[in-house]
Amino acid sequence: MASQQIDILTKVLEQSAKVVEDQVDAHLSKLNELDDDDLERLKEKRLEALKKAQKQKQEYLSKGHGEYREISSEKDFFGEVKESKNVVCHFYRNSTFRCKILDKHLAILAKKHVETKFIKLNAEKAPFLTERLHIKVLPTLALLIDGKTKDYVVGFGDLGNTDEFPTEMLEWRLGCADVINYSGNLMEPPTVAQKSSSKFRKVEKKTIRGRGYDSDSDSED
Repeated sequence: MASQQIDILTKVLEQSAKVVEDQVDAHLSKLNELDDDDLERLKEKRLEALKKAQKQKQEYLSKGHGEYREISSEKDFFGEVKESKNVVCHFYRNSTFRCKILDKHLAILAKKHVETKFIKLNAEKAPFLTERLHIKVLPTLALLIDGKTKDYVVGFGDLGNTDEFPTEMLEWRLGCADVINYSGNLMEPPTVAQKSSSKFRKVEKKTIRGRGYDSDSDSED
């Protein structure tokens, strides 16, 4: 019985390999049929696409993309969001340890995903925005597309619920919201190595300008 199953599996694999081989042969055959004019047109299209991509990158950089920046006020927030299609804004507080963890990952992703603007804003200086966006827990990432808030990343619950999550986990989460161009598999988040030494601290109430906020970490500097 086992031998029969192996034979069937072998035949299936051979058939699959034959299909792939035929597809490659067909593609090579088409390339061989191209004349010099066809090859030149392909080359021109490729060059044009590269120039377009470079121009788009320069446009992004001129708008403050490519780096993780702090903005100083709520007024700046509206200006930054208005001029860029995709924006990730980190609402943080200096005394919250997990905000600093996010800073590290966001700085990496800002350089990798130039198509998206990455900024941060001190929640203590943005009472109107935090009220309008219903931000109650810090850190919170507001994910905006075309000037509208599409999604939020609140605390580390979506990132494996650990301080040790990899940058790839945050990248995957942003990809799920379509706020970055994600090339991986959205159906399978990166594996998070859960360390036995990881401890999850209780939520502690804080007050900012008379308003109550939940902190996702009770670590203080």
